[in-house]
Amino acid sequence: MFMLRAGSCAVIALVVAAGTVGRDSRLAAGAAAIDLDRSHLTINVYKSGVFSAFADNHTIRAPLQEGSLSATGALSVAIRVRARDLQVLDPGLSPAKRQEVQTRMLGSEVLDVETYPDITFASTAVAPAGADRWTVTGTLTLHGRSRALTLDAGRAGGIYRGSVRLKQRDFGIAPISIAGGTVKVKDEVLIEFEIAAPP
Repeated sequence: MFMLRAGSCAVIALVVAAGTVGRDSRLAAGAAAIDLDRSHLTINVYKSGVFSAFADNHTIRAPLQEGSLSATGALSVAIRVRARDLQVLDPGLSPAKRQEVQTRMLGSEVLDVETYPDITFASTAVAPAGADRWTVTGTLTLHGRSRALTLDAGRAGGIYRGSVRLKQRDFGIAPISIAGGTVKVKDEVLIEFEIAAPP
């Protein structure tokens, strides 16, 4: 999700996913549905360029639509995010500007939630990396492209937390650039996750 605002104009470029985890997909053997009320992703998008002082960093919250987690036997995790549920937080923007960004993000110009409704991740391997820590490898499907992804996760109080950095160009997304490139967003974005084990 990549956005940029220069002066009073919001310019957005979004990464959207076309996923394969359906609402009625069966859980892997030994897996349990995660606690959706306590699970979410946070996407952080950063500005760059000579005149980046006139733009904004952006924070987007993504609640999970569904997911499964197995912490015993064959360790695994799978999640699905519904694109239309993404929410621009940006506390530095006025409510009107934030709504403008939100509306544009969900529309056909950027997110196009009717065409690309889902973001999905499914692990292919989970390896222990210390006490209550794991290295997770899996497949992220994003903007019609699937890419292997490796991230580190830790557990505390029944919550699995971690982060991963992605490059837009790896998924066929050209970072937004305006004013001849003097105001733009960085190719790299930071995704942080919190996934709650079943109660």
